[in-house]
Amino acid sequence: MKPYRAPGWLPGGQAQTLWPLVIKPLPIPLRRERWTTPDGDFIDVDHLDGPVESPLLVLFHGLEGSARSHYARSTAHTCQKIGWRLALPHFRGCSGELNQQPRAYHSGDSAEIDWILRRLHHGNGGQRLHVVGISLGGNALLKWAGEQKQAASELVTGVAGICAPLDLAACGHHLARGINRIYTRHFLDTLKARSAARLARFPGLFDPERMHRARNLWEFDDAVTGPVHGFAGADDYWARSSAKPWLKSIAVPALVINPKNDPFLPSVALPGTADISPSVLLEQPATGGHVGFVSGPFPGNLDWLPQRLLHFFVSETE
Repeated sequence: MKPYRAPGWLPGGQAQTLWPLVIKPLPIPLRRERWTTPDGDFIDVDHLDGPVESPLLVLFHGLEGSARSHYARSTAHTCQKIGWRLALPHFRGCSGELNQQPRAYHSGDSAEIDWILRRLHHGNGGQRLHVVGISLGGNALLKWAGEQKQAASELVTGVAGICAPLDLAACGHHLARGINRIYTRHFLDTLKARSAARLARFPGLFDPERMHRARNLWEFDDAVTGPVHGFAGADDYWARSSAKPWLKSIAVPALVINPKNDPFLPSVALPGTADISPSVLLEQPATGGHVGFVSGPFPGNLDWLPQRLLHFFVSETE
């Protein structure tokens, strides 16, 4: 399949990131399951059903994403067309209802990834199970694959990380600069609202004044994400949760796509061949933005990414 190249009518990483929000496909009906987690919380998993003998594609969403995200909808439409099944797990608190435990989710939550994949594998009847993670979900998934090494092949046929913030420090500081701050403000609006609701349920969970004062992701993660999830602060969280150091340990087929004009991660932080194992395929197109990948004549479509994923999983893992 040809490498991604943005259409000439959509120049620049910012436009390529934001335009998919305008043209995202309509939703298709999905079946929702609620799973009880080992610690007594819950997650919601949306399913596109199909023949039981068909492959199952699992998609982990990005920061504050959900099954409503444009990449989830476009992938669902493509899976429906070819008869694949799709599972869309929501990280805690992202399915429209506040979760029940003090903790939420974070970029390095490979333990949650492991639990979800084991449950899906158990109910999959031995059929092929392919997994993709988008942005934050991609970082957590690739970290999981690196930690598991060859054992990952017991659960999945392969993994793909799309626009994953592989170096969280580089990503966080990059989003605090210039026009990229528009994304930070968007994330902080929803993160603060959800965190305030969690604090009302669990008083003393973190310092509310520090949370409200946070103007970038470092300040928010230092005040909330890090302490709530057992890290010393933002620096400790970012260092221990970044997937980039784990790419050398991945032993299952892995596709890692990071456009060089992604507003979330500077190109200087992208991995090279010395940073990966032989199982990892790097694709770093010049264009694409952050999970943009718009293709075709104006107004464009979002078919390229799901087609690239299906092509990878079929050609590399079957």
